[in-house]
Amino acid sequence: MTQKERMLANLPYKAWLDGLSEERLENKKRIYRFNHLPPEQWGEQMDLLKQILGKTGREVYIEAPFHCDYGYNIEVGENFYANYNLTVLDVAKVRIGDNVQIAPNVSIYTAGHPVHPESRNSGYEYGIDITIGDNVWIGGNVCILPGVTIGKNAVIGAGSVVTKDIPDNVVAVGNPCKVIRKITEEDRDYYYQNRKFDVDDYR
Repeated sequence: MTQKERMLANLPYKAWLDGLSEERLENKKRIYRFNHLPPEQWGEQMDLLKQILGKTGREVYIEAPFHCDYGYNIEVGENFYANYNLTVLDVAKVRIGDNVQIAPNVSIYTAGHPVHPESRNSGYEYGIDITIGDNVWIGGNVCILPGVTIGKNAVIGAGSVVTKDIPDNVVAVGNPCKVIRKITEEDRDYYYQNRKFDVDDYR
């Protein structure tokens, strides 16, 4: 197997071999262009995003600056929105569903290194796939670690470090991130904590 094949198979690999450095450099060029476009050229930004990412829905928007390793390992669904400073270490697949919203300063890390110093110093690293389901909201400064799956309709509170899978239809928060409650039908009528909607067109 090549080092790229090992990387994509979630096996230990060496990131500077078999053309991986060159692939990262080419993506850095695309990312540089994206991050330095004037804000009024949002149409060109969207075109560039669709060149960077492996798969997108029709509507996808990421606020600059944005950073990722390869780009082609990131798949996002319809109506994807990410705020400033999204960082995705996509040495493994990152699959994101429809209607996902990501707040500022979120980091999604498929990449990692061995814990033991001698193993780490060998140069081997790894990536393990991350999956984020439909209708997920990820709060600001959240960090998502390798191998995590976040279930559909989940809300991840700001500042959380997600180290393990999160089920569907829950609010989860903390370091490490833990479920604090289910999302219920009653939640529909509130826009923030105990504040009810004062309009009718939210339903």
